[in-house]
Amino acid sequence: MTPPSIQPASDASAPVLRTATVSEIDISCRLPLMVLFTSAAKWLVIGWVFELIASIKFHDPNFLADYSWLTYGRVHPAFSNSIIYGFCLQAGFGVVLWLLAQTGGVALAHRWLVTVGAIFWNLGVTVGVIGILAGDSTGFEYLEMPGYAAVLMLIGYLLIGLLGVVTFHQRRERQLTVSHWFFFTALFWFPWIYSTANLLLVTFPVRGMTQAVIAWWYSQNLLVVWLALVGLGTVFYLVPRLAGRELTGRYTAIFIYWVLILFAGWGGIPNSASVPAWLPTLSTVSTVLSLLAFIAVPLNVCETLGCSLAPARRNYPLSFFVFGVIAFCISGFARAGCALLDPNQIANFTWLNPAISQLSVYGFFAMVMFGAIYIILPRLLGVGLPWPKLVRVQLWLSGLGIILVVLPLAIGGVIQEVQLGDARRPFIEIMRSSLMSLRMSTVGDLLLLVAHVLFLANVAGLVIGFYRARAVVTYEELTEDLFKAARAKA
Repeated sequence: MTPPSIQPASDASAPVLRTATVSEIDISCRLPLMVLFTSAAKWLVIGWVFELIASIKFHDPNFLADYSWLTYGRVHPAFSNSIIYGFCLQAGFGVVLWLLAQTGGVALAHRWLVTVGAIFWNLGVTVGVIGILAGDSTGFEYLEMPGYAAVLMLIGYLLIGLLGVVTFHQRRERQLTVSHWFFFTALFWFPWIYSTANLLLVTFPVRGMTQAVIAWWYSQNLLVVWLALVGLGTVFYLVPRLAGRELTGRYTAIFIYWVLILFAGWGGIPNSASVPAWLPTLSTVSTVLSLLAFIAVPLNVCETLGCSLAPARRNYPLSFFVFGVIAFCISGFARAGCALLDPNQIANFTWLNPAISQLSVYGFFAMVMFGAIYIILPRLLGVGLPWPKLVRVQLWLSGLGIILVVLPLAIGGVIQEVQLGDARRPFIEIMRSSLMSLRMSTVGDLLLLVAHVLFLANVAGLVIGFYRARAVVTYEELTEDLFKAARAKA
């Protein structure tokens, strides 16, 4: 399979590469993105092994119970941090850097420093996950990594993020695309929320209920705003070019951007929280207003594709994008529904909330990243996918797996919510009633793990194929004179 090409759309805002050829840009991005993408694929498999262990423990509490490092309270946060920081953010960094270089028509600035930053980031994630498994967790959801690991990650991000900004500043094509808005904001959004949360929750912890408010704020901005900025920026750039059409709703995309920036980050605070009443009210209003973005995104993509799935059937990366957009829309409606239809926020104590988070993180963002990496990495390395048929298998396994994870947990969460409202029903009976949902979700986790192994195999095969091709070329260059001399003697 030859490296996929990006068909140029007729979008007038699409940049023309004038100062650096495409090959020069790809060469500048090759090493850092190879580190980021291969590391992301590795952490995806590691994280899902943790998730499978945590899921099995609901059916068999004695599973690996003799190992304190593998108790549920440690394995589950190790899973969430491996997926968020090991896979999602690393894959997002790589896609953002490549698209900033492509849209700007300029080589990636200081690629060696970006590679060092990627190494520091992976070192921080490794130390952080080991710290969580050792019991040194902060206790705040999606921020469980200890402070010493956060320092390493911030050092790595400074190199990656700042050089991304430098690349954006050095661009030769000055006209901004819609994706520029999303990517450039994302480069500043993450260090702001991550450093603020670490300072106020870990380094100089605030007191009382303020800790919970900051933790809710951080989770909402990370899982909803940052992932949406990078994921939608990728969709708005690559989908039109894969479909050979222009982005029909440029101003709609900018409207989506402003809705996410102004409203999406203020949700996530339950109505039952022991805080001033205006905070949960503001959270509910913001969640409902954010629904405008979740409605506009699928409409925009549908218009760009001509309201036809035919292009997606012929192009597997585009199929990943379409699935991700659908999951993005459903997750937004689910959040708004929980905020409006559940005034007591009982659903926060059920499996419904984890189901929505999985749909947002994996169903939307991870699927978009799969499609982007399958486009970018073969082009960077100049080699075809070693097992192109596995892409189709991964697509189906991923889609079926996320459905088997999200749908049973969502249904089980709704049933739990109804049962929790009945004070006469014993709590242990409510927990037992959710076992069937948990069994089905475990099957989904197993399918997803297989899909991730296939993804890692393709990514590793691309890297191996690249170095094998380089080794062959180097060998031919070194032995060319010897073969010439042998032919001359003959």
